Amino acid sequence: LQHPDLFTLSIAHLDCDAFYASVEKRDDPSLLDKPVIIGGGKRGVVSTCCYIARMYGVHSAMPMFLALQSCPDAVVIRPNMAKYQKVGYEVRDLLSEVTNLVEPISIDEAFLDLEHCLTDALEPPSAALVNLARRLEGKLGITASIGLGPNKFLAKLASDLDKPRGFSVIGSAEARTFLAPMPVKKIWGVGPALSRRLAEAGINKIGQLQSRSEEELVTRFGSIGRRLSQFSIGEDIRTVGTKGVRKSVSAETTF
Repeated sequence: LQHPDLFTLSIAHLDCDAFYASVEKRDDPSLLDKPVIIGGGKRGVVSTCCYIARMYGVHSAMPMFLALQSCPDAVVIRPNMAKYQKVGYEVRDLLSEVTNLVEPISIDEAFLDLEHCLTDALEPPSAALVNLARRLEGKLGITASIGLGPNKFLAKLASDLDKPRGFSVIGSAEARTFLAPMPVKKIWGVGPALSRRLAEAGINKIGQLQSRSEEELVTRFGSIGRRLSQFSIGEDIRTVGTKGVRKSVSAETTF
């Protein structure tokens, strides 16, 4: 991995790969090369699935009967939340060994601030993250993808670039160009309703947001326009928070 800012960036997003399915495969090696779907019965929906199943078009929230039509050989496993919670806490404990600034955002992903590694650690944040991924796989049998950037928004985008077992970097210098062709829904907080409002204004790509002034966006969309303007050029003032690190994982997960 090469990047001019590799040894100076310190905000990371770590996302465990197909977490529930990975835990099940870890605990039952006979499933290793099989398509695994986590979810309810035929009338339910897919909670998640392994990457083999995804090759057949299976995805989260897909009706189970459609998933089984797409992948008839899939092994369907009902979710075991107690087990996933336990492993989720074990993952968080390993993250906390790297930095005290850990912000969980779901059972299987978190933001980390490793700024201390820039000044008082023996290894830079990037090296600490590589070693963390190795420990997750070695101790817990779980793989993860990591994004590194100057802020939470870019780190989160980076972690999605090369899954599974990925490590990607997005720096400030290339952020504007990188973001321009992306759909506006990639911006944190832009859901279906706001996407429709943006489309009505002729804004479908982030690059189209970049071409509008912050004043224009605020006039049209209110206070959220300021955030849209900032995110469109890769700016994000949010810090990594630590509140609720040990809160119930089950409260973060829906089916």
